Amino acid sequence: MNATTVRSKSGFTALDEMRSEKLRPFHQERLAVVYVRQSTPQQVLDHQESTRLQYGLVNRAQALGWDASRILVIDDDLGKSATSTQGRVGFQRLVLEVSLDHVGIIFGVEMSRLARSNKDWHQPLELCALFRTLIADVDGIYDPTLYNDRLLLGLKGTMSEAELHILKQRMYQGRLSKARRGDLQFALPVGYVWSPTGEIQFDPDEQVQHVVRFLFRTFDELGTLGGLVRYLAHHQIQLGLRVREGPGKGELVWRRPNRATIQMMLKHPLYAGSYVYGRRQEDPRRKQEEHPRAGRVVVPQEDWFVLLPNRCPAYISPEQYERNQERLQANRARADAMGTARSGPALLGGLVVCARCGCRLNVHYDGDGPRHTYECVERHTHYGEPRCQHLAGPCLDRFVSEQVLADAGACHLRTVSSGD
Repeated sequence: MNATTVRSKSGFTALDEMRSEKLRPFHQERLAVVYVRQSTPQQVLDHQESTRLQYGLVNRAQALGWDASRILVIDDDLGKSATSTQGRVGFQRLVLEVSLDHVGIIFGVEMSRLARSNKDWHQPLELCALFRTLIADVDGIYDPTLYNDRLLLGLKGTMSEAELHILKQRMYQGRLSKARRGDLQFALPVGYVWSPTGEIQFDPDEQVQHVVRFLFRTFDELGTLGGLVRYLAHHQIQLGLRVREGPGKGELVWRRPNRATIQMMLKHPLYAGSYVYGRRQEDPRRKQEEHPRAGRVVVPQEDWFVLLPNRCPAYISPEQYERNQERLQANRARADAMGTARSGPALLGGLVVCARCGCRLNVHYDGDGPRHTYECVERHTHYGEPRCQHLAGPCLDRFVSEQVLADAGACHLRTVSSGD
């Protein structure tokens, strides 16, 4: 074997000895940073050898001349994905240290440890070039101020991003293939559970089944979502839910229903016996880095990935399901025809908070007239509870206006006095 391809215990090749001429005294006057990361907490537990290899880079830094007191290990991102910089305290700390001109070299086993996105990878790369910080991985030492090294580092970042894309695509195709067979398991709505053999079946608790059937019968009679929510709240009817995770996974708990849960049940095709996948899909325009699950929107039925009718036990017939969707759509169209919140004399819309429940009060106008009230209807809308309170709008607006003007006048007088 050629001596230049022999790897040391730290994972670096003997080529490093040839490339160590890139090290300058000003590099070793600054810190050597060892960046340690694993993508998930499970990987931290299962792939401990990878973690040990990353921590072992401290030895490599010492071999290149750094004293142990000048080596900084950043491992705040253990268990954090590199698909984004959001929430990665370690990455942000690394960028800060480089920006403060504290870092002479960064050690990492792979470039993917730093970032799996070209956008995020080029940020530290630009900073390293600006502050003359070296980058080292298992293949050697790179100087971002040199064009060839910069080109190679850019290629490594591109390959890292492409690798993640390929992995995601394989996983997605696997899920889609299972869904097309009806074998993909996902969280089931109220009234259903997965059997030990992987089939969807009714919840074994008969009371749970009874409440679900009663809910659909009542909606058939009342015809509105709001009316159904208020009816269930008035009669103190609760839904039987199965705990989805944690020590009590699978246990039955009874909870009062809210508007969102009832609406989801009325719209879910599983209750009509249809196995579906892809009802909610990602909209890139609505994605938020701080909320990975955000940005998913309900799409029309023709855009669902999988729809397998008569695949599961049903609480209602497909015909009744279609009638329910038509009713919900008609109710929404009627509500939209009434118009959205219009402009008016109310001064405190969205600013008044209920002292009883902490929810914001809505503005309600009396017909076509200018008179308005502030009403707390949040818990009434979502849980069918009585309205907390309502206040006459004009007198409250007048009181707040007087207080604001009085404070503004006092502030103006103080400003004039201090100027004199």
